Amino acid sequence: MAATTATQPTTEPVAGTSLWQDAWRRLQRNKLAVTGMVLVAIIVTASLAGPPIIERTTGYTYDYIPSEPELLKALPPFTGPDGSFSWEHPMGTDTSGRDLLARVLLGGRISLMVGLISTFVSLMIGLAYGATAGYLGGRVDEAMMRIVDVLYSIPYMMVVIVLLSLFGRNTPLGQLVLLFIALGAVSWLTMARIVRGQVISLKNQEFILAARATGVSTIGILARHLVPNTLGPVIVYATLTIPSVMLLEAFLSFLGLGVQAPYASWGSLAADGVQSIAIFPWQLLFPGTTMAITLFSMNFIGDGIRDALDPQMRKS
Repeated sequence: MAATTATQPTTEPVAGTSLWQDAWRRLQRNKLAVTGMVLVAIIVTASLAGPPIIERTTGYTYDYIPSEPELLKALPPFTGPDGSFSWEHPMGTDTSGRDLLARVLLGGRISLMVGLISTFVSLMIGLAYGATAGYLGGRVDEAMMRIVDVLYSIPYMMVVIVLLSLFGRNTPLGQLVLLFIALGAVSWLTMARIVRGQVISLKNQEFILAARATGVSTIGILARHLVPNTLGPVIVYATLTIPSVMLLEAFLSFLGLGVQAPYASWGSLAADGVQSIAIFPWQLLFPGTTMAITLFSMNFIGDGIRDALDPQMRKS
């Protein structure tokens, strides 16, 4: 009698997914986050490509003031100098006859640049400070975090106003660079606390102990092992910091301490529009609406990334 051999069922290997792949999949399912990404992409693209296209097609730049006296006035959207319908100024003009669309798009460049660069400055300071305090621990950690507590007790708006007033530059570009530094210098405190907490929870893990045993220096452990493993919460907070910094810059520009002419941001355009809101409401409506859409979209993206990186949602 021939021996029968049982056939083993073949199983296909299951491909694993990383945390970042799972997070991206969950982020794509978040409709608000996807809508925010699409809107931010449109606004960024328009801010970068719009001014050169407007200048090439119409000859208008953000600071172009017409030489004709009859054009030195505020025109409503889609209205020509003679009052007829015209595509020449889709958002109208300001009281100096400057094209508002070109100025709003340039303001988008400045406002987005302020948000990104200031957040990057706060990210670098917060990462270095928080990681050092969390890893060294002991009295060093206590002293460093007490400094953070003292800085927390000072109103950050007052700090920014004092910095801009004391070190304000005579040139618009110098004022803009100082604005980057001032906003970044007051936005790193929460980042430092987040990084410190993550480092404290990681510094006694096996891979850190192995790195110490093999003679890796403190800077090497921080740069190669600890900081990369804190990027999840850091990315979430950085994404939410960008709109808050942009809103702070808009407030400063509204007070006259932010972006100076000939540059313009959404905040400075809104400040100019408030002065004539009863007569020319579109001068406030367009920059204010564009800024509001951008801030809402970035907050949606930040909330979506936070939910996507939540460990409790990995099985969803």
